[in-house]
Amino acid sequence: MDLDPEGIFRDDSDSESELYEEKEPTKELAVYLIDASPKMFAPITALENGNKETYFHVAIDCIAQSLKSQIIGRSYDEVALCFFNTKEKKNLQDVNGVYVFNVMERELIDRPTAKLIKEFSSIEDKFMSTIGSRYGVLPGSRENSLYNALWVAQALLRKGSVKTSSKRILIFTNDDDPFGSMTGALKADMIRTTTQRAKDAQDLGISFELLPLSRPDEEFNVSMFYADMIGLEGTDISQFLPSASEKLEDMKDQLRKRIFKKRKVRTLIFSIANGISIQVNTYALIRPTVPGAIMWLDSVTNLPLQTERSFICADTGALIQEPSKLFHPYKNQMVQFSKDQILEVKKVSNSHLRLLGFKPLDCLKDYHNLRPSTFIFPTDEEIIGSTCIFIALYRSMLRLKRFAFAFYGKSSNPRLVALVAQDEIISSSGQVEPPGMHMIYLPYSDDVRHVEELHGTGDAIAPRATDDQIKKASALMRRIDLKDFSVCQFANPALQRHYGILQALALDEDEMPDIKDETLPDEEGLARPGVVRVLEEFKIAVYGENHDQEEADSLSMRGSRSEASRKRKEMAETAERESSRYNWVDLAESGQIIAKSVVCHLKLGPLESTEQAEGPDRYRVEVLLNRTQPSGDWEERGSDKQNLDPFGQVNSVWHGSQLESPAAA
Repeated sequence: MDLDPEGIFRDDSDSESELYEEKEPTKELAVYLIDASPKMFAPITALENGNKETYFHVAIDCIAQSLKSQIIGRSYDEVALCFFNTKEKKNLQDVNGVYVFNVMERELIDRPTAKLIKEFSSIEDKFMSTIGSRYGVLPGSRENSLYNALWVAQALLRKGSVKTSSKRILIFTNDDDPFGSMTGALKADMIRTTTQRAKDAQDLGISFELLPLSRPDEEFNVSMFYADMIGLEGTDISQFLPSASEKLEDMKDQLRKRIFKKRKVRTLIFSIANGISIQVNTYALIRPTVPGAIMWLDSVTNLPLQTERSFICADTGALIQEPSKLFHPYKNQMVQFSKDQILEVKKVSNSHLRLLGFKPLDCLKDYHNLRPSTFIFPTDEEIIGSTCIFIALYRSMLRLKRFAFAFYGKSSNPRLVALVAQDEIISSSGQVEPPGMHMIYLPYSDDVRHVEELHGTGDAIAPRATDDQIKKASALMRRIDLKDFSVCQFANPALQRHYGILQALALDEDEMPDIKDETLPDEEGLARPGVVRVLEEFKIAVYGENHDQEEADSLSMRGSRSEASRKRKEMAETAERESSRYNWVDLAESGQIIAKSVVCHLKLGPLESTEQAEGPDRYRVEVLLNRTQPSGDWEERGSDKQNLDPFGQVNSVWHGSQLESPAAA
């Protein structure tokens, strides 16, 4: 078999050194360059309140939203904010027309903070008075604020290594020809020096992203200047504007989500047969997202606290410096174990992953999956030839339509797993699904719970759906079918609300950000005539013609029960108000609480008021509970007398009627 690992698992342009030595950057450093020329303060559209939205406002809003999302998703990334074409200057190079925006207690390029976002979001109101706007390139002058801005941004990005961090410069502008006011040799020289400055930065591993703000009457012409500066050629120029506008919208409407770094989970040894083992990396493609862990902060400095744990001898009180040892009592002796011995006892298998055999794919059921699968990809870092063996196994499994049955012998929870080969899927936009294997976690026989059967009594026949009901249900399902459904379309509303609350607290915002709950039903779609019609037909087929009347009767019964519940609630509130009139502590200390009584009314008949009625409806019983009253005592209550049992419990009360006991009532 002709094996070609380079052709399947990496691009042909990759060199051998890149395959083994290239590491993915773990942090991103970004500098936002915002054009502050007078063109950026031109109005775009008029808002409902009469104000006009400017290009500068759009840029500030996009960056602010991006920084808010970055705190949640990529908290270790660092940013710097820089304006060019300004009147004032503030930069380490002391060049004109460039203002590096920052706040106290923060480096020029550092993690975004709540104070930085809050002040940057409100900078538009005081920008003209504190920083100012001007044209950075003027006729007859050799001053070039764009060149100066690139110089300052490149100097800010000297922090960090290219191997461990990716570096970007993002430019926001609505001027497609920054040197349009210049002519002749001076213009050509400025274009040449600015383009060369950008290429020098790219040679140092810094990438450029242009986010153009097109004017309503004129489209941004990237080929005028910026195509040469950022290195666009051929078809990339025609495809640039649509992709750039998508990036801008993504920045404005970014979803609050945690962005996990695409790193390997661990490296496993895959034992295929006796003497044949390969090395694979595992990746977690799906994992539950939960709110961040609680972090304890110092009450004075607001810095994170570090928790340290020390062991103290119970006999001497001295601090124990030696590593702790574990023991187990056995025949009146303490048998000690070291940590290495405990790990050896817990070890189930020497190899991490051991092949047991192969089965047809139709033997693997959907309900066999216990948890999200783990993706497996070969690596030749330690065992040379792992990729070739993996490809041979991978291609054979695809051709024969079989999956590998294996034992994953990790110490904490050893599992039986199924290795399912996934073919590579490529579309016009690039790779959709990578080649590799999914490790699906299978249940043991102890994990399988059989469904309990319902046994009918006698000759009872279990209800079955009729053909008409099945037909109506099928029509309903076809009508409300979700087109192009994907779980990636729905965000967790609880997490979105959690992040929104954190944002409002950190930025001292008066109102909560609007959280769109995408899990709510589409009421507008369900109200369409076609959906309403098939839904009504399904209800008639299942519940009958009079289902509306039955539903109304059910609602009325619920209403009556809710009315009774409302009355009980009102009575409880009234009793609570009456109870609050007394100071029970003072009454108990002064001995006056003995004279108070709790009155419970038991009504006989439909008597609704305390007025005396005629006939049988006049009977009314008041049970007085006064357990603190001494036994055998009598209490006069108007003309009524209450008879107490030896335990202080009221037996009966007379209201002019002959009533011998509560039981008689």
